Amino acid sequence: MSRIVFADDGIAFNGRIAEERPLGGAESACVNLLNAFAARGHDVTAFTSSEETLTHRGVAWRPLSEGPPDAADLFIANRSWRLIRWMPQARRQVLWIHNPAHYLLKTRFLWRLWLTRPAIVFSGTYHAGTYPAWAPSGGRVIIPYGIDEPFRAGAPVSEPPPPTAIFTSNPLRGLDWLIDLWVARIRPAVPAAELHIFAGASVYGGSANPKAAAMEEILAKAKAAGEHGVRVFAPRPKRELIPALAAARVMLYRGDPGETYCLAVGEAQALGVPAVVKPIGSLSERVIDGITGAVAPDDETFAAAAIRLLVDDAAWQHAHTGALQQQRGFGWDDAAKAFEENFLG
Repeated sequence: MSRIVFADDGIAFNGRIAEERPLGGAESACVNLLNAFAARGHDVTAFTSSEETLTHRGVAWRPLSEGPPDAADLFIANRSWRLIRWMPQARRQVLWIHNPAHYLLKTRFLWRLWLTRPAIVFSGTYHAGTYPAWAPSGGRVIIPYGIDEPFRAGAPVSEPPPPTAIFTSNPLRGLDWLIDLWVARIRPAVPAAELHIFAGASVYGGSANPKAAAMEEILAKAKAAGEHGVRVFAPRPKRELIPALAAARVMLYRGDPGETYCLAVGEAQALGVPAVVKPIGSLSERVIDGITGAVAPDDETFAAAAIRLLVDDAAWQHAHTGALQQQRGFGWDDAAKAFEENFLG
């Protein structure tokens, strides 16, 4: 058993909150990894901006204001420059990042990285490529996000769902574009189709998020497109989202350069939901073109692929089966094991 300490100074969250209300992909990933560490027998303490003190699923959650403990076998600093040197006495130190690494090249990061030399954990090939070779680190390791077990447990479906598309990500990541494409190209070709949107600022810190107003503006546009089959739903906790995903015929998502893994698409694919995406950010690592959906280079190809999956039962069945066979193999226990092999061996 090893003593693992994790610290995050972003929005307030803990393991219980993750089960009670919607949470962003990075925060969900943190909770799932820590739960997996605890299930594997480690002593796990997480420090976050939440002032609540509790133990949940074997993880001790503490306020960051308490300060660091005396020792740890592994310290995981999550994203922040303020945390890189928060626990210098740990036997092994890791900086786990979730966004493109360009932001690490700012002075406040660089001098701390030069002094501390933590290993940096990336979630994929695209992600690792955003950090230049000359920049400091104590090693560069790629460990993908795991997929939570309930998303990996669905059975194959022989009867295709109704022509319902789904979007479950940040509204700022292409939803405005998707609504325009849906209204102009996709819905006219499939008049019975609906686009279901599960999104909102509450997932990302609510009104405290400086981009909350921009998110709500896009969602207002979506609501105004109701006559075109667009339906807007409040965000849901991860496990409560599963029935909506399972009932969808296709996930439509353009992608974003800031997307370094895209847990939303990864979870949908693990459930067997075909996806149509663009080759932006990490999306080409999440969808296998022609096997689990389509990676579309332009708007015309994107719309055509979406229409095909909405109306062609054989195409849908091929992508559904491909996703179940190839997109659910790596869970959070696997991710925790990868951390062990790289940092606790």
